[in-house]
Amino acid sequence: MCNILKKLGEAELEIMQVIWDSEGPVTSNYILKELQGRRKWQLSTLMTSLARLADKGFVSCDRSSGSNLYTSVISENEYKTGASRRFLEKLYNNSLQNMVATLYNNKAIKSSDVEELRNFLDELEAEHSGEDDR
Repeated sequence: MCNILKKLGEAELEIMQVIWDSEGPVTSNYILKELQGRRKWQLSTLMTSLARLADKGFVSCDRSSGSNLYTSVISENEYKTGASRRFLEKLYNNSLQNMVATLYNNKAIKSSDVEELRNFLDELEAEHSGEDDR
């Protein structure tokens, strides 16, 4: 994974979401149509954003077919991992415990959320301890 991923702005993230959700390369018209309910953009605005995303290394553009086809270079999981790590470092001194404690103490998450997280972590630990036995 590239450690120097640049941050996506809100509109750029919406564009990337459309590309990530698609089954393959997409045209700018496809992206524009998918964003219709959220953004009132002209094609030129979208093209500017797509050029910026290409400059940042998030998308590639294939012009060989006569129409521009956009494909993600960075997977959604790669981006989410990097963004989550930066968020945790910046706001919680890289401590997941601090983040959960803050959310819980300020009633942003309920006891049932903590219980769900506890069960998830137990399952995750059980899966990984099973791998150690191999």
